[in-house]
Amino acid sequence: MLNIAVSISFALVSGALFLSLWRLLRGPDKPDRILALDTLYINTIALLVLLGIHLSSSLYFEAALLIAMMGFVGTVALCKYLLRGDIIE
Repeated sequence: MLNIAVSISFALVSGALFLSLWRLLRGPDKPDRILALDTLYINTIALLVLLGIHLSSSLYFEAALLIAMMGFVGTVALCKYLLRGDIIE
């Protein structure tokens, strides 16, 4: 039962990843692209967690945590650059 749920989740998250990539490439404005990039991070984290569940390995959870931290810092830096024109004051 868990294998079926994980397989369906892989398909749904992969679709969401593709849609976020589409928004990143076609986003009309810079804030839309930053939001799409943040969504890409979240979808990648979800895929890594699903892969960790599927393979019963905790290594993927740690990789997901690192991607989450780097994604948060990257999103904050891009937003700050977009609003103020520089990152470090």
